[in-house]
Amino acid sequence: MRRLAGMVSAGLLLGLCLAVQPQRAVQVCSGFLPENDMKIPIGIKGSGLTEAQYNEVMDRLEEIYAPIVKAKGGVLRINRMWEDSTVNSSAQRQGKYYILNMYGGLARHPAITQDGETLVACHEMMHHLGGAPKIEDMWATNEGQSDYAANLKCMRLMFSSPGTRDFTRMAAPDPVAQKACKQVYKEQQAAALCLRVATAGLSVTALFKAMHQETKDPTFETPDPAVVEETSDDHPGTQCRLDTYFQSALCTQPVSKGLSDSDPAKGTCTASQGYKVGLRPLCWYKPPTGESLQLLSRASVAPQLDESVSKSRTLSSLQGAGLWQGL
Repeated sequence: MRRLAGMVSAGLLLGLCLAVQPQRAVQVCSGFLPENDMKIPIGIKGSGLTEAQYNEVMDRLEEIYAPIVKAKGGVLRINRMWEDSTVNSSAQRQGKYYILNMYGGLARHPAITQDGETLVACHEMMHHLGGAPKIEDMWATNEGQSDYAANLKCMRLMFSSPGTRDFTRMAAPDPVAQKACKQVYKEQQAAALCLRVATAGLSVTALFKAMHQETKDPTFETPDPAVVEETSDDHPGTQCRLDTYFQSALCTQPVSKGLSDSDPAKGTCTASQGYKVGLRPLCWYKPPTGESLQLLSRASVAPQLDESVSKSRTLSSLQGAGLWQGL
């Protein structure tokens, strides 16, 4: 059930994006995470990012997207709430202001690298600019599409900036993602970018797993088999979100191909355009009639691995000491 709230607070409104305080036309989009009571205050030992690292991510996002938002007649406002212990983030629209609420609690989670925090920020940015599917024709892009567009457009723009070169990330590449990216992108730099944006998803899905108290690790070679009967606007499950990050990394549509608020095919990979990989996962997305039987998943991209290539790394094995360092 969708929840209505009478006023905007520092907390997160979850579920659908709903208008509040209509006099000021304020709207809040659902958080990056479902509702949770996790709190990570400043000073916790073994936490994720420092304040300086957190601000580096926000600086790069603002540098890239403030002009883009301005060209649309808007103003980008990033609320940097480092001291807030909330483990979440959210998007908000207030008149001409495109607002991101970025809480320090999430950035301090031990699973979060700077690449992971970039994905969180890109997800919120794509609630504003991620195109269709929208949440019941409102201003905000839905949850699954915000994940998909984050890797397809925003992450690639962010990682093209020299300022993100030294961001912390996973120290070792995932072999399944690495092989799939090399298959799809023949140029070395493009394959490396694919791998980087895909594996950033492992950082945030480690957080999803911890929040949901799940025992099973999501991996790149175990796609969610679910097929929805209609497109879901809600947060996909942990494995489904990792599927989305992987598929969008494998989509070869260029960043320059813009997204549409009404046409989900524009600027994305769809079966109707002849793409066989990089499609939105069916665990949250219902393709238009005629594409519904295109049950293509990451498994069709990641080839049979040689015995010399290990399987996809589990999240638990990636959380050891020294593995969340900068490269």
